[in-house]
Formats: sequence, structure tokens, C-alpha cells
Amino acid sequence: MREIFEAELKQVGDDLVEMSSLVAQAIDKAGRALLGSDLALAQEVIVADQAIDEIERELDSRCVLLLAQQAPVATDLRVVVSALRMSATLERMGDLARHIAQVARGRYPVVAVPSLVDEFTRMHEAATGVARRVESLLQTRDLESAAQIEQNDDVLDELHTGNFAAMLGGEWSGSTQETVDVTLLSRYYERFGDHGVSIAERVTFLVTGEFSDAAMETPTSGTTTH
Repeated sequence: MREIFEAELKQVGDDLVEMSSLVAQAIDKAGRALLGSDLALAQEVIVADQAIDEIERELDSRCVLLLAQQAPVATDLRVVVSALRMSATLERMGDLARHIAQVARGRYPVVAVPSLVDEFTRMHEAATGVARRVESLLQTRDLESAAQIEQNDDVLDELHTGNFAAMLGGEWSGSTQETVDVTLLSRYYERFGDHGVSIAERVTFLVTGEFSDAAMETPTSGTTTH
């Protein structure tokens, strides 16, 4: 029975890595679609989000069965519960990439954020950094990746604040549509970073047994920006 349990746990871990890989691809393609006004790439992200959702459903079902049939305790229980939380977080990260792609698709053939292209280029780079390091962290549990995720998130937070300052400044000349798009897109990227930090904190807990109070809750918000 222990061998079966360990095999199931390994599959859970593999599923998380696969989800993280798909999320990394999604945020990279969504950002490139946004910055390059690439309709085909945006549509690819939107369709591919279904695969992330499907893996989450399968992983969650596997975890529920493990809880019901194996009644894990101590470290094993923490691993299963953490996997449930992380799968939900990765699914939300996939949704945020899809939201970015939907904005890119909706503004085609023009770029949605012409006034802040440099800022969103930096957000794209930081978000893809978060995603790649989440994937690496889930594969290796190397806590150096966790620290780098937090650094990327700090960049996203700074850019998010800067974008709002630019819109509220007296020199903002963007249209009403661009103002709405900048507000939403900046929020999507900021939340993406927050979710990456949530995963980093959960993996850190599994490795070290230490968990900050801020990490006890998965980041949530409204239905649009979750």
C-alpha cells in the first residue's frame, strides 16, 4: 500500500510540474500577443487554458482519493493539502494569462497599451521570470528559485504602482479604452506575481517546515482578477 501511495504522490508532483510548464508557456505567449498584437498567439493561449483546467480537475480528484483512501498524516498530509492549494493557484495563474490574451485579442489589430509599451514589456519579462522559476521550484525544490520569485514579484508590484501613477498624472493622454486596459492588465500581472509567491511560500514550508502568516491564505480577489 505504501508503494501505491508513493506512486500516487509522485504523479501529483508530476501534474503540478506539467501545470506550471503550461502556465509558463501561457504567460509568455500572452505577453507576446499583447505587445505584438498577435491575434493567432492570443487565441492559442485562450484555447490552451482548457488543458490547465483539466489537469487541475484530475489532480484534485487524485488528491481527494488519497485523503479518503490512505488517510495520510504528518508530512504526507501536508504534501497532499499543499498540492490541492497549489493546483488551484496554478489554475488561477493560467486564467490570468488567458485574461491578458483576451485583451490582446479584443484590441487587435492595434496594441492595447501604446502609451506604456516599455512598462508592460518589463511586466512581461518579470511575469515570465516568475513562471519559469515556479516550474523550476516544483521540479527541484531549490529555495533559491523561491527567493527569485519574490524578487520578480517586487518588480511587478513596482511597475503596477507606476502604471497607476502614470494614469493619474497630469500628462496622461491615453484614451478611455487604454485607461481601462492598463488598469486591468496591470492588475492581472500583479496578481500573477502574487500567486507565484504563494506557491514559493508553500514549497518553502514543505522543505523547511516554516510558513509565514501571509502564506496561509491563497491570494484571491474578484472574479475577473483571480
